[in-house]
Amino acid sequence: MKVLISDKLSKEGVEILKVAKGIEVIDKPGLPLDELKKVIADVEGLIVRSATKVNKELLACAPKLKAIARAGAGVDNIDCEAASRRGIIVMNTPGGNTISAGEHALAMMFSLARQIPAADALMKQGVWEKKKFTGKELTGKTLGIVGVGRIGAEVARRAVGLRMNVVGFDPFLNAEQAQALGLEIAPSLEDLLSRSDYVTVHAAMTDKTKGMIGAKELAAAKKGIAIINCARGGIVDEAALLGALDSGQVSGAALDVFTSEPPADWTLAKHPKVIATPHLGASTEEAQLNVAIAAAEQMVDALVNGKVRFAVNFPSVDAEEMKLLGPYMDLGRRLGAIAAQLCGAPVKEVNVIYSGTVASLKTEPVNVSVAAGLLSSYVEGVNLVNARVLLKERGITLKETRTSESADFVTYLAVEVKAENETRLAGGTLFGRSSPRLVQVDAFTLEIEPAGTVLFIRNKDVPGVIGEVGRILGDHKINIANMSNGRRSAGGEALTIVSTDSAPDERVLKALAGAKSVLAVKVARLDGGTSA
Repeated sequence: MKVLISDKLSKEGVEILKVAKGIEVIDKPGLPLDELKKVIADVEGLIVRSATKVNKELLACAPKLKAIARAGAGVDNIDCEAASRRGIIVMNTPGGNTISAGEHALAMMFSLARQIPAADALMKQGVWEKKKFTGKELTGKTLGIVGVGRIGAEVARRAVGLRMNVVGFDPFLNAEQAQALGLEIAPSLEDLLSRSDYVTVHAAMTDKTKGMIGAKELAAAKKGIAIINCARGGIVDEAALLGALDSGQVSGAALDVFTSEPPADWTLAKHPKVIATPHLGASTEEAQLNVAIAAAEQMVDALVNGKVRFAVNFPSVDAEEMKLLGPYMDLGRRLGAIAAQLCGAPVKEVNVIYSGTVASLKTEPVNVSVAAGLLSSYVEGVNLVNARVLLKERGITLKETRTSESADFVTYLAVEVKAENETRLAGGTLFGRSSPRLVQVDAFTLEIEPAGTVLFIRNKDVPGVIGEVGRILGDHKINIANMSNGRRSAGGEALTIVSTDSAPDERVLKALAGAKSVLAVKVARLDGGTSA
């Protein structure tokens, strides 16, 4: 398998790829776009930093591409939705540059407080100007951290050591984490801005965070606040920041990132109250080495070993978790396929029901597998990476229900699908630790292995029906692999499930549907599977 390195990568990372069995390395950083399009046409893996723009245009030139590794945390230079639709795994290396990025934010804050760059610039001109550069102490000041993830947490720890009052705003930050970091949780972004002397941004760039600190937020902030952004350009609205600097509402800003890089308009970067650096947050020897090694190892794991780590468009599962989740993912895929094929109308909603042992596990990988199974009968090329995207494109919502108790089984998984006027359910469990079983279809309880071609025959519970089904299949040379029967009450409606060694054609299905006491026939095909 060929892996293309299109941006500069530390030699240690390149060497990991070169010695990996089955990997051919194409190390060509900085290729012009036309050449890059030609080279990428024949590769399975791509490793980038921030320079290569992996957009729809480039992805269209990469028919064999299976995995992209970003040597760094941010993936805004990668069209993750387009990659997901194609079933391409996108991975990042979130921990490799954590320390470097956090230290850079603190360096920017110190530079703002003591006006170091401006003082140094005058010294270089031979000007000794002391009174002009009276600074401020950081001790006792309030630092607001927007986004308390890995980098934000590192900044918090160091700021607490400087005896600053630290306040954090992050929707996912809980009281225990805040206490461990020694910071206070702000109930809102507005509250944080109104109290902070310095604000440092460490949020990811998303639709929700784009422009989150704009004119309205800056106007309501504490007078003389200083803004530090070493995360992503555009989280702080650049036009609004420029206006706030001119008015004096913001005393200064330290920016390592910009909406376009290099800036299309240098006005903000050249502003006298702004300290600007060219996206240096991860530019340390240690960080470059760490992310290069991590990206290379992740690529080898994904392509050679089938293990996905730190994927941004696929739930990451380590080896130990996969031992537990793998059988449930397989069961979920089969149940999703069955429920969808039993439903006579387009599915609008999916509810994945977990009870018993499975309810305590990480369920998102199982949810994705259910989605892949559900779509597999109708969509070509569906896999665990693009299933969620394809589900969303079709307007199908997926939710989950959990309960620790299970009435009939130690562990139970069910997929309920809803159409406009129809609801169908397929429930299953595991025999042993890995053998899947279908144990419920709608209100019928039964037991059969969900594999191959499975016939669902709704019939009256009268003598001779099962014999007639067997005779019709036998007449058409179709061998029965397994059979199970469930009924609501004696003499009422029953459900006969038959798995066969070969798929029945329309003639066979018509003959079955026309048999005496048979009410309806559905067929589910579970051949093949889905993978990352």
